Amino acid sequence: MPPYQPTPNLLAARTILITGAGDGIGRAAALACAAHGANVILLGRSPAKLESVYDEIEDRGWPQAAILPLDLAQATPAHFDQTAQTIEREFGRLDGLLHNAADAGTLTPIEHYEAETWYRVMQINLHAAWLLTRACMPLLRKSEDASIVFTTADVGRRGRAYWGAYGVSCFGLEGLMQILAAELDSQQRLRTNSLDPGAVRTRLRARCYPGEDPQTLSAPEDIMPAYLYLLGPDSRGVNGQALSARDFLSEASH
Repeated sequence: MPPYQPTPNLLAARTILITGAGDGIGRAAALACAAHGANVILLGRSPAKLESVYDEIEDRGWPQAAILPLDLAQATPAHFDQTAQTIEREFGRLDGLLHNAADAGTLTPIEHYEAETWYRVMQINLHAAWLLTRACMPLLRKSEDASIVFTTADVGRRGRAYWGAYGVSCFGLEGLMQILAAELDSQQRLRTNSLDPGAVRTRLRARCYPGEDPQTLSAPEDIMPAYLYLLGPDSRGVNGQALSARDFLSEASH
């Protein structure tokens, strides 16, 4: 089957929150969602990067975006509650939540892994995803058709040596997604899935594979149809699935 082709107005009138929206896959997802009609909420640590994405969306005449600077490494439960309150005040609801922000940590044997790095990676990758999801659940339930997408990785589906906290956090995200999906199973208006983007040209990838030629990798824009499918109405009824962008695009699950 041919790859999935999103319609131009796939996300019209939808409000979608994206973490790690200032760079890499998050930035590409924000632009892709805005290009397909969504009001995008840009969440990330760097206001300058978020403003750059915001300006590009505005320059192209797409629906106006919003900026929510937040350092996930330092955020407390109160910060996530305040974030949800801001979204409710400005938008009233959420139709999509894309968890993309991540810290790769270090490629280190478990017995030598530094505790401080471990705690930071787990906070950014796993704890923040749970806290933000929990805070936003009332907003997502206000939508007629809402979707939560967790960006994970192959090292979170089958353990590999030296991936340490990053691998464990991805396993945690897969478990969080599955438990949440089971709790939502009877409610067709809200679904959740995970997506492994594969080998993509990002700063996180370069940090983990410093000797790799980035030109041999997919650009973040190349895998956007998979994210658009999961965030849009065409994936209604798809819940609790651990998906791969490469397999999805070749199989055209639509």
